[in-house]
Amino acid sequence: MRLPHPAAIAGILTLSFGIPSVSAMQAPAGAAAASPYTYADIADLATTAPIVLHARIREATDLKPERAPGVAAGHVRFYVEADVVSLIRGSGPLASRISYLVDLPVDARGKAPKLKRKQPVLLFAGPVAGSAAGTNSTGSVRLVAPDAQLPWDPATEAQLRAILTELVKPGAPPAITGIANGFHVPGTLPGEGETQLFLNTETGDPVSLTVLTAANGSRRWAAAFGEIVDGSAAVPARDTLAWYRLACGLPRQLPLNKLAGTPPEDRRKAAADYGVILGALGDCTRTRKPPAD
Repeated sequence: MRLPHPAAIAGILTLSFGIPSVSAMQAPAGAAAASPYTYADIADLATTAPIVLHARIREATDLKPERAPGVAAGHVRFYVEADVVSLIRGSGPLASRISYLVDLPVDARGKAPKLKRKQPVLLFAGPVAGSAAGTNSTGSVRLVAPDAQLPWDPATEAQLRAILTELVKPGAPPAITGIANGFHVPGTLPGEGETQLFLNTETGDPVSLTVLTAANGSRRWAAAFGEIVDGSAAVPARDTLAWYRLACGLPRQLPLNKLAGTPPEDRRKAAADYGVILGALGDCTRTRKPPAD
């Protein structure tokens, strides 16, 4: 394989027109029951990638260190040419063959992994700033992370498509960036109380959490994605976009300084209520370990 100059391939995936796009709503038939990746593994990439591809590797070359600046320790950079099977997400037509760079970990013996001919992969990519299609109908994008290539299998693609379908729905849950403010108020009976927390989001759209404590000490919580604060709203099911936004976006401890004007005892109750929410959501489990910056 003849490689381009290092400056021309620094993180770039080159495309031209030729293959029509495929809707993210279309799920593959006969998907397997489970993916080797967690929901968070796939969502981390899917929520940041304007272009998602199913492709088959045609040829791959591991680059010498002098041609791969910035590669993380324990990783090797590959220049890959691949044939596009389908455009899962993205606007406009796509070339039938693409090239890109990907950084993958070496094995326990320090050996580079094998990228075999016709090996199916999922690619998560985005456009290169300042690059646009010209008269030769070509453009350039780059992987959204150095390792944004996953081995393809039916279950992983099915999970990916489910995530993308949720992302394009009106009112899709936005990314959580922190706690904006909140309060706790005691109820009319001893032991009763209500905590409300309002979240900062990447889009500015409102998201709130409510915890209601009964006199017997039992708690019920809800998440509202919208203007209306609804204590009876449904609890997000695990492995949904709403669950992912909360489980993977909320801070691990409630910042008590966000409860300005709330008495110390009520702040402690709010913190306990927040712990109930985190416990109910469970861990944001990830198995993918991207290269360190």
